[in-house]
Amino acid sequence: MSSSIDKKWISFGALMLGSGTIYKLGFMKDAFYVPMQQFMGLSHTQIGTAMSLAGFISTFGFLASIYLTDKTSKKIMVPLSLLGICLSGLWLSTFPSYEIFLLIYCLLAIFSDMMFWPTMLKTVRLLGSKDEQGRMFGILEAGRGLVDTIIAFCALAIFSACGSDAFGLRAAILFYAIVPGVIGVITYFLLEPDKKQPKTENTGSGMSEDIAKIKMALQNKFIWLVSFNIFLVYSVYCGLTYFIPFLKDIYGLPVVLVGVYGIINQYGLKMLGGPIGGFLADKALKSATKYMKIAFLITALVLVGFAFLPHDSINIYVGMTVTIFISALVFSMRAIFFAPMDEVDVPREITGAAMSIGSFIGYLPGAFMYTIYGSLLDGNPGYAGYKMVFLLMVGFAVLGFLLSTYILKKIYK
Repeated sequence: MSSSIDKKWISFGALMLGSGTIYKLGFMKDAFYVPMQQFMGLSHTQIGTAMSLAGFISTFGFLASIYLTDKTSKKIMVPLSLLGICLSGLWLSTFPSYEIFLLIYCLLAIFSDMMFWPTMLKTVRLLGSKDEQGRMFGILEAGRGLVDTIIAFCALAIFSACGSDAFGLRAAILFYAIVPGVIGVITYFLLEPDKKQPKTENTGSGMSEDIAKIKMALQNKFIWLVSFNIFLVYSVYCGLTYFIPFLKDIYGLPVVLVGVYGIINQYGLKMLGGPIGGFLADKALKSATKYMKIAFLITALVLVGFAFLPHDSINIYVGMTVTIFISALVFSMRAIFFAPMDEVDVPREITGAAMSIGSFIGYLPGAFMYTIYGSLLDGNPGYAGYKMVFLLMVGFAVLGFLLSTYILKKIYK
């Protein structure tokens, strides 16, 4: 039993390392949004288009992963995806043309979202029992936040030490590329091969077992309900990116400090939001869905108030504090938004397919929300554009509150 527990946490730690580094290049705008504009010549819309194109590729990647995650061992999938990220990052460091930049972002999406993410989610769910789901995903998000923060601050330090110019940005990109490559090699030796899940009566209908699992997942209405709730959390999450240029454009925060804020806002809050969300869901409310319902409501109310604050006459620390609070709420929901898969009793033998469908629907906003938010900002300069972004986020939070309420009623029945 001791050996089994050790293997469980070794696998968990390896996945935490991988998940904390694999998205650094695809989301380098979190710490380097302004330098990307200055030294790579990118506009709000161009950055948003790259993010949305990557999200579009991820969408179809999640569809492919419905088959791959239950068919291919994590011992192969995880290291291969991390090494693919490394090679893509080396190419990105050459500051290619915008067309090649878009192609690289597509490759980053394939390696991270099609190959890595559903495999990681499946493994984490199977590592924990039913009453551990909130905590397991909460600890994962906190661990990711710690790794994210350390790696991002190291990259920002490299950028600053190298002159905070184009050379510094290139050096930071190379760092972001090399780290997942090294971790990819390490995870190959740490991860155990997959164990086959036992067959059930539902998967023996005369068709292949893999197709039967996919069919079971697609016919499960609760998987779709949970997936659309994830969709709404992620739609709000996409808007958090624009707190970063907001503080520079409206409050005049210096570029390096904007980078520091971006790291705290996008990564550091995972360490806070993850454990809090997991603990409240498992221990206090006994329901991840109930926690998300409450968090959606608070997020909507705070965002409404924030959208109408007189930002030209209030202290910058007020704006920073409110945005960090909103981000913490959203990250607490992100940490546990897959946990309801156990709450609605999704069969464990179709975990891979369920997580892939959840990822496909849930992360779909990445295919278009960044373009929408970026276009609003470019088409409405100044605070007017940011106000539109914030109110759109409010709309998604309200829909999330309503859907969470509906899911809870179904669970109680």
